[in-house]
Amino acid sequence: MTHRPFRRVALGVTTNAEMFALFGRYNGAPCDAQLISGQLWAGEWFEIGSESYDYMLEMLPPLFYRRGMFGMSEFKAGSVTMVFCAITINGVPRWFAGYCDMSIAGAPDMLRQAIIERETAEDADTPRRDEALEVIWNATHPDFKGFAGSVNPDAYPPHLQGKRSILVNGGGAGTTLSLLEDLKPEQISDKLKLRRIYVRESA
Repeated sequence: MTHRPFRRVALGVTTNAEMFALFGRYNGAPCDAQLISGQLWAGEWFEIGSESYDYMLEMLPPLFYRRGMFGMSEFKAGSVTMVFCAITINGVPRWFAGYCDMSIAGAPDMLRQAIIERETAEDADTPRRDEALEVIWNATHPDFKGFAGSVNPDAYPPHLQGKRSILVNGGGAGTTLSLLEDLKPEQISDKLKLRRIYVRESA
């Protein structure tokens, strides 16, 4: 068994409030196998501040603890729990949170390595398409996003049920509902303009 790909789902250092908002970013998701098993979260990670790291360490007795890393004893779902890492990157101490499937041997170390590789990449400061979609999802008010078929199951075929959907500017057609994964480059750029984020086309 291999771990789901590790992926950055937020940019910059999150505040404590933003961290907790990210914990609930799948509120309203359909109760399916992905949700029940915790695989909906497995592999996701983002940067936090040192205060958030210390706060979470003191919240509950950790599942495990070693220098620069600990895991939450309260699992999100299935065998997936949150792991926190303190990593020095290019001489700068930084702190991160990510979800690991603890049924896979070495998952916390895999998370740590994935973070280091992404944060030391040449394009570390430029979000890739998949990361940009996550930023858009996180920043969109709950009233303007949801899960395909959750309100009207007949509106989507079975293979699209439960996929994330979001309201977009449809031009002459007005505001329309689109699957998050189907957003066009110009729609992504429009939604990120306020953050002054320029998105690289290829993942």
